[in-house]
Amino acid sequence: MQVEGFFDWLGQVLGSVIRFIVDGLSGLFNLLANAGGNFIDGLARALGMDTSLVSILALIVGLMLLYSAVRAFMRASIVLGIIWALLGLWVLSWVVH
Repeated sequence: MQVEGFFDWLGQVLGSVIRFIVDGLSGLFNLLANAGGNFIDGLARALGMDTSLVSILALIVGLMLLYSAVRAFMRASIVLGIIWALLGLWVLSWVVH
Protein backbone atom coordinates (compact mmCIF):
# COMPACT_ATOMS: atom_id res chain seq x y z
CA MET A 1 0.00 0.00 0.00
CA GLN A 2 2.83 2.41 0.80
CA VAL A 3 4.61 1.57 -2.46
CA GLU A 4 1.53 2.57 -4.48
CA GLY A 5 1.31 5.82 -2.51
CA PHE A 6 4.97 6.59 -3.15
CA PHE A 7 4.69 6.04 -6.91
CA ASP A 8 1.47 8.03 -7.02
CA TRP A 9 3.22 10.92 -5.28
CA LEU A 10 6.30 10.56 -7.52
CA GLY A 11 4.10 10.64 -10.63
CA GLN A 12 2.33 13.76 -9.45
CA VAL A 13 5.59 15.54 -8.65
CA LEU A 14 7.13 14.59 -11.99
CA GLY A 15 3.97 15.66 -13.81
CA SER A 16 3.98 19.00 -12.00
CA VAL A 17 7.62 19.61 -12.91
CA ILE A 18 7.01 18.77 -16.57
CA ARG A 19 3.91 20.98 -16.61
CA PHE A 20 5.91 23.88 -15.11
CA ILE A 21 8.62 23.50 -17.78
CA VAL A 22 6.08 23.30 -20.61
CA ASP A 23 4.18 26.36 -19.36
CA GLY A 24 7.44 28.31 -19.02
CA LEU A 25 8.60 27.42 -22.51
CA SER A 26 5.17 28.20 -23.92
CA GLY A 27 5.29 31.66 -22.35
CA LEU A 28 8.82 32.24 -23.65
CA PHE A 29 7.90 31.23 -27.20
CA ASN A 30 4.75 33.39 -27.09
CA LEU A 31 6.89 36.32 -25.96
CA LEU A 32 9.37 35.77 -28.81
CA ALA A 33 6.57 35.39 -31.37
CA ASN A 34 4.92 38.63 -30.24
CA ALA A 35 8.26 40.44 -30.31
CA GLY A 36 8.94 39.18 -33.84
CA GLY A 37 5.49 40.18 -35.01
CA ASN A 38 5.83 43.64 -33.51
CA PHE A 39 9.26 44.02 -35.13
CA ILE A 40 7.88 43.09 -38.57
CA ASP A 41 4.90 45.43 -38.11
CA GLY A 42 7.14 48.32 -37.09
CA LEU A 43 9.56 47.68 -39.94
CA ALA A 44 6.75 47.51 -42.48
CA ARG A 45 5.10 50.64 -41.10
CA ALA A 46 8.39 52.58 -41.21
CA LEU A 47 9.11 51.51 -44.79
CA GLY A 48 5.51 51.88 -45.95
CA MET A 49 5.18 48.31 -47.16
CA ASP A 50 2.85 45.37 -46.58
CA THR A 51 3.55 42.76 -43.92
CA SER A 52 3.02 39.84 -46.29
CA LEU A 53 5.59 37.10 -46.60
CA VAL A 54 6.24 38.00 -50.25
CA SER A 55 7.04 41.61 -49.33
CA ILE A 56 9.41 40.57 -46.54
CA LEU A 57 11.18 38.10 -48.84
CA ALA A 58 11.47 40.72 -51.59
CA LEU A 59 12.94 43.16 -49.06
CA ILE A 60 15.54 40.57 -48.04
CA VAL A 61 16.39 39.79 -51.67
CA GLY A 62 16.73 43.49 -52.49
CA LEU A 63 19.04 44.08 -49.54
CA MET A 64 21.13 41.05 -50.53
CA LEU A 65 21.46 42.44 -54.06
CA LEU A 66 22.62 45.79 -52.68
CA TYR A 67 25.11 43.97 -50.47
CA SER A 68 26.40 42.16 -53.56
CA ALA A 69 26.76 45.52 -55.29
CA VAL A 70 28.86 46.90 -52.43
CA ARG A 71 31.07 43.80 -52.49
CA ALA A 72 31.48 44.13 -56.27
CA PHE A 73 32.48 47.79 -55.92
CA MET A 74 35.01 46.84 -53.23
CA ARG A 75 36.54 44.33 -55.67
CA ALA A 76 36.75 47.16 -58.22
CA SER A 77 34.22 45.51 -60.52
CA ILE A 78 32.36 48.64 -61.57
CA VAL A 79 30.07 47.09 -64.22
CA LEU A 80 28.95 44.20 -62.01
CA GLY A 81 28.47 46.59 -59.09
CA ILE A 82 26.22 48.82 -61.17
CA ILE A 83 24.18 45.81 -62.34
CA TRP A 84 23.72 44.49 -58.77
CA ALA A 85 22.85 47.98 -57.50
CA LEU A 86 20.26 48.54 -60.20
CA LEU A 87 18.68 45.13 -59.58
CA GLY A 88 18.63 45.72 -55.84
CA LEU A 89 17.11 49.17 -56.16
CA TRP A 90 14.53 47.84 -58.61
CA VAL A 91 13.44 45.10 -56.21
CA LEU A 92 13.35 47.52 -53.26
CA SER A 93 11.35 50.06 -55.23
CA TRP A 94 8.81 47.32 -55.96
CA VAL A 95 8.47 46.55 -52.23
CA VAL A 96 8.64 49.98 -50.59
CA HIS A 97 5.87 52.33 -51.62
